[in-house]
Order: sequence, then C-alpha cells, then structure tokens
Amino acid sequence: PEVFEKKRFEVPRPRSYNVGMRTIISNYKDICETLGRDPQHLLRFLSREMATAGALDKAGRAIFQGKFKNDTLERLIKHYTDEFVVCPVCKRPDTKIVKERRFSFLTCEACGARSSIRIV
Repeated sequence: PEVFEKKRFEVPRPRSYNVGMRTIISNYKDICETLGRDPQHLLRFLSREMATAGALDKAGRAIFQGKFKNDTLERLIKHYTDEFVVCPVCKRPDTKIVKERRFSFLTCEACGARSSIRIV
C-alpha cells in the first residue's frame, strides 16, 4: 500500500529576511526535515554556492553573511534537491547519502540504485 500511495514531493519555500548585512532563513529546519538531510550538509552546500559564511542558531534558523534575495535561495535549494536528494534513476526523493571510505553515494530506497555524488 505504501508503494501505490502518491504523494507530491514539495520543498517548503525559504522564508528569509535581511538584518543589516545578514540573511536569515527562518524555516531552515523545516526545509531540512522535508529533504531528509543533515542541516550541516545543506548549510555547507549553500555557503559554498553563495561564497559566504553560514551558521545555524539554536532556533533552527540559518544565518548567512551578506544580502541574498529569496529567489536566489530558492534556486540554490532546488539545485541541492536535484543533486543530493532526488534519485537520478527513478526521480523519487527516497534517498540516503552513504559514505564508503572517501566516496559518497546517493542510495535510493525505492529502486535500489546507487550513484556517486560529489563531497560537499
């Protein structure tokens, strides 16, 4: 019954605001839970792509140095989802990142495919 159940995979849109020269994503924790990924992994990816420093606070928000528009954050999270969450074979989001020695693989729990991914 779980296989035939159709759910649309939707990542929440980032709710961001600027305070001085910082950009804060207030629903960062919700985004990470929906993607099923470690918040540190997504934070490293976003920091590297935006070429800035990023940190997590105790409230589950992400704080980045610099002013970034919401559509930029949305585009980067979509890119992260395509590269590190969605299976390239069956296009389902039921994946896990598995590290073996110094390599990382995206392992799909739906179809069993394994594909190598770059290390962030």
